[in-house]
Amino acid sequence: MYDKPMTMLLAELGGLYGSAVLEDIGKTIRLYNFYEGRGQDWTVASGLDYKPTKKKVNLVKKLIKREAGFMFGRTPEINLKPAEGSVEAIAPAQRILNDVLEKSRFKSKLIQAARDCFIGKRVAIKISGGFGREPMISFRPSFEFVYSTADDDCDTLSKIIFFYQTNNETERKNQRIWKQKYFLQNGRCILNEGVYDGFGQLLEGGYDTDTGLDFIPCCVILNEGLTGDLMGESDVEELIDLQNAYNHLNSDDADALKFNMFPQTVATDAKAESLENIMLSPGALVDLQTDPAVMGDSQSRQAKLEKLESSFGYSDRFEAAINRTKNDMFDLMSIPNVSLEQLKGLMQSGKSMRALYWELIARCEEKWASWEPALIWLAKAVLKMKAVYGNADIPDDYSVQIEHLYPIIEDDFDEMANDRQEVAGGLRSRRSYIEKWGVAPDAEAELARMKAESM
Repeated sequence: MYDKPMTMLLAELGGLYGSAVLEDIGKTIRLYNFYEGRGQDWTVASGLDYKPTKKKVNLVKKLIKREAGFMFGRTPEINLKPAEGSVEAIAPAQRILNDVLEKSRFKSKLIQAARDCFIGKRVAIKISGGFGREPMISFRPSFEFVYSTADDDCDTLSKIIFFYQTNNETERKNQRIWKQKYFLQNGRCILNEGVYDGFGQLLEGGYDTDTGLDFIPCCVILNEGLTGDLMGESDVEELIDLQNAYNHLNSDDADALKFNMFPQTVATDAKAESLENIMLSPGALVDLQTDPAVMGDSQSRQAKLEKLESSFGYSDRFEAAINRTKNDMFDLMSIPNVSLEQLKGLMQSGKSMRALYWELIARCEEKWASWEPALIWLAKAVLKMKAVYGNADIPDDYSVQIEHLYPIIEDDFDEMANDRQEVAGGLRSRRSYIEKWGVAPDAEAELARMKAESM
């Protein structure tokens, strides 16, 4: 980041909050470096007669990926429910939503966005589009946007600015920074987009455009945090000290093994000339001669050559320390530290697996408190934009239901029974049931067959 562009953004946000946001961007970049492993390096003491080992095992990245994969590995179902009438009345809108999600590659982007959110404290959903253009969904990491909220409601966006450098030039005059700002003015969403140099001077664009919307097509998801918090919390930050301790333990163990695995050769009462000619190799013959200076009149002194083995033993203590550190990291993330050997006897039903992963499920449900409203907003915003830009006929009164799905063994019979009850109660369409459970390869043909048989 550079002074002029940062001053430009600071002027957009204003006050102490703007300074705090821009300072937080620098911290966030360091969190990403730590996640990638680049920030896990450390300084070793100088003047040593050996090169200390630096062994980095990036458990942080593994845990963040596992957490995001568990929460969104099975993409949550986003279903529209009509306030009145049959489920078929909402089917066209459901197809529009599903089509936008598919074209936006929502499944893969959702997992990536979860990682960004867990690392960088927050993530932004942006829906781009316009007249003659399909709405497209994207997620942006926290170091690529700043935002402000309404004075009386911290959950309502009043302004959001996206920015990033489009080249790698070092001279400011050659740098190009893209900036896109959404803000509300007289109940309308205005878009201002332009390209600036490294001094913050406008080079291209920069004019206001009425988007035709009465809302900002963006939403910010915070990772946990407290009431009124606009920053969020990073899961990586909690793991930094333990990750560093784990890397140091591994590195010290490698050095200890290196110094103690090679026994020293000790020569006693040996003649110096015979030691100079010794060849240490498999099957080598050693011409070891006793030094006359130590023999004197006594014939009892005899040259000896032997190995001095280390008696240092710390294996049990090291294993306890390294495992305790690793388990602490897993515990902080509520992720069970299990192996295939430990899972034997537990893989009998979905209930037993749910018990094993209960803490992680509870942690994910807490995160859903932020993600679910955002995905509900996403579904409604996509349909509003289709109505404005594409003249789509969208029902006025409907609700959005998000079904949380986790990649663990389920008791399918219970879930199927629940889904059948939803179909019977008009809460789920027959088409949705057929597609979810694979009752027939072609849902349309199966529905037509069912209709014909009922006549």
